[in-house]
Amino acid sequence: MDEQHRMGQLIQLLPDWFAANARDLPWRHDREPYHVWLSEIMLQQTRVEAVKGYYARFLAAVPNIPALAAADPELLHKLWEGLGYYSRVRNLQKAAQVVMRSHSGVFPRDYGAVRALPGIGDYTAGAICSICFDQPTPAVDGNVLRVMARLNADGRCVDDAAVKRAMGATLAALYPAAGAGTLTQALMELGATVCLPNGAPLCGRCPAAAFCAAREADIWQCYPVRAEKRQRRAEKLTVFVCRVEGALALQKRPASGLLAGLWEFPNLPGWLEPQEALDQAASWGLRPKGLERQVERKHIFTHVQWEMRCYYVNCSLQAGPFTWADESALDGQYALPTAFRMFRI
Repeated sequence: MDEQHRMGQLIQLLPDWFAANARDLPWRHDREPYHVWLSEIMLQQTRVEAVKGYYARFLAAVPNIPALAAADPELLHKLWEGLGYYSRVRNLQKAAQVVMRSHSGVFPRDYGAVRALPGIGDYTAGAICSICFDQPTPAVDGNVLRVMARLNADGRCVDDAAVKRAMGATLAALYPAAGAGTLTQALMELGATVCLPNGAPLCGRCPAAAFCAAREADIWQCYPVRAEKRQRRAEKLTVFVCRVEGALALQKRPASGLLAGLWEFPNLPGWLEPQEALDQAASWGLRPKGLERQVERKHIFTHVQWEMRCYYVNCSLQAGPFTWADESALDGQYALPTAFRMFRI
């Protein structure tokens, strides 16, 4: 059986399978483009269970595209706090502003116009146009690539952009005249809940079990073929949690680069020894009374690992180039990324 035949069979079976097995997810309750768009951006690099709460809180505070376009960036950062990849929420706002400016506040239906919005790539544009507008535009993400690679025992590297385009074209040619949104969601669901990314696939629950090439040859673990991961570089960092009574010292990260524009505890490259840390706090004019404790943590980004040594310093004076925030302000106003939030007492 060739690739096109296998895919055609799967596509015929998926709507009924999806109707019986789809998870009840809040962003599936309607096909409002803003809701689908927001959920797809949140779900990038993030688990479904982690997104549910963020999605509800974000919509409660920023219910529509005009509100997103006009929102205070600090509010958006706070709503995104802990989700990571903060450029996603900045691009959400940029895209909303384009929709307000260039599309009269109405989310565009044309694939090219959707694809041109900041932060929207081929996958997200395909998801929005198929789910919201029932257009035959596949959303080819890791879940879909894994299903297709295993179904056809396809040994091409799915990280290769040309391979992704080719697999997307194969899928697009088979999309039905109606029901594109259901098919897109069903393929995602199959990859997320049955043809699993980590661990053995649940073939007994798969509608393609009878004609899956990888299952037939018992070689599912060979697929998909991925490019070798680049080794992360390690960077040492000394972090200061400087406390004056109930307030902690914060500073803002640069407007570009990693964690751009977010708040952080003061930090310096490299690891300082305890006395060097006290001397540094003194140089900022904080009049340190002494070190309360020292902890070491690691935080992993896509291409870099921070090896962090944190000193908790009890100080006498709110000084230096810092903003001082008490616990209530940290909870409600200042967005601390996880790399620094884990040092909160």
